[in-house]
Amino acid sequence: MATEGFTTCLWFDGRAEEAAEYYVSVFKNSSIDRIARYTEAGPGPAGSVITVEFTANGQRFVALNGGPEFRFSEAISFQIFCADQEEVDHYWARLTENGGEPGPCGWVKDKYGVSWQVIPDGLIDMVSDPDSEKAARATRAMLAMGKLDIAALKKAHAGE
Repeated sequence: MATEGFTTCLWFDGRAEEAAEYYVSVFKNSSIDRIARYTEAGPGPAGSVITVEFTANGQRFVALNGGPEFRFSEAISFQIFCADQEEVDHYWARLTENGGEPGPCGWVKDKYGVSWQVIPDGLIDMVSDPDSEKAARATRAMLAMGKLDIAALKKAHAGE
């Protein structure tokens, strides 16, 4: 491969530049890297955006104005691992704003229909604890939540 890693291409219907600017505003270590526009050769109107290459949280993306044929689904999502409740709250608030949809168990769909999992530090360890009772308590607590509450998850895990 010419470069390391992968670049995720996100398909939008005319909102690629808007979406890229939004994601760059939500995540640290982000930038708009390059915008490609149609020429007179088409197939879109000359000067209109076809792709926006951007970086969000250090990950490379391309936002493509591909048209109305395809929509996002929960079959693919991005995981955001958060160090603390402040980060969980930040991403949950930003991704649900302006038409985003909160979901169960830390899942959220942003205003463009992209699905995210907002995961606090320690969650995976709690729900996969070798002590099956602790794991079950943490899992039941998680399943009852929308936005994940680290303190409540830790209490459930501990049996408090």
